[in-house]
Amino acid sequence: MGNRLSKIYTRTGDNGTTGLGDGSRISKDSIRVEAMGDVDELNSVIGLMLAEGVPPHLQTTLTKIQHDLFNLGGEICIPGYVLLTVSCVDDLEQSIDTLNAELSPLKEFILPGGTKSAAFCHLARTVCRRAERKLIELHHNEKVTEISLQYLNRLSDLLFVMCRIINKEAGVSDVLWKNKQA
Repeated sequence: MGNRLSKIYTRTGDNGTTGLGDGSRISKDSIRVEAMGDVDELNSVIGLMLAEGVPPHLQTTLTKIQHDLFNLGGEICIPGYVLLTVSCVDDLEQSIDTLNAELSPLKEFILPGGTKSAAFCHLARTVCRRAERKLIELHHNEKVTEISLQYLNRLSDLLFVMCRIINKEAGVSDVLWKNKQA
């Protein structure tokens, strides 16, 4: 891995550019930088979930996801660099299948809420969807790996299932959407 940060401020970004991992500089408002920021924000929201407390069997999965997201940020920061593998997506799918088997089928849409941890999980899910949209936008202009796109798509599904698991294990019902029109 490259050099570790020994100095936090460099003043090199004062002109509105930022350095990528390959040494090139790009505008801070580029799609690539926005995608990196969305992935970083997602990782931070998952950190909030972990700090708030989640069931112990989710902690290991969420911590692995944080490492995967850091790797994804590395892929975005270094064009052409690949860190995520098919097994990362497979792990998400296995977690979805395992956790979803514990839940009753949904008959209504649910609203974000329930416990504070579940609400943070819903926030993580929505940030994940935004990061996915931004990565797709980047993919339309520059090459990103198919695995990174799949990863964010599966992760948002897993986070939705985790929201429901967190509420269930806390003995709190999901917040059901009530359609006033029906």
